[in-house]
Amino acid sequence: MNPALLVGLGGTCGALARYSLGQRVDSPSGGTLAVNLLGSFLLGALVAVPVDAPLLQFLGTGFCGAFTTFSSFAVETVRLAETGESGRALGNAAVNLAGALLAVALGALLVSVL
Repeated sequence: MNPALLVGLGGTCGALARYSLGQRVDSPSGGTLAVNLLGSFLLGALVAVPVDAPLLQFLGTGFCGAFTTFSSFAVETVRLAETGESGRALGNAAVNLAGALLAVALGALLVSVL
């Protein structure tokens, strides 16, 4: 199958899943954090398993790429800083970055022990 089509289909699924999960979380920054951590965990698990290129294109580049949302995280962090909530902005940045890195590592670790 065409790689661009696989990425596009995966991206559609990821975007829909991101929207759906975001609707279930009360705060915009909480929804962003949830999808970034979950998506990072899934991508970490995916790259730890030897998968063929089409599956990586669909799930990794497509689904996880559209599911996670770095731009929303960046906008939310800047808005917090602009409204004088620099402590919350710094905390948001730290939790998203450290949490995503930890989630990737945990996803890969989980796959390696299974």
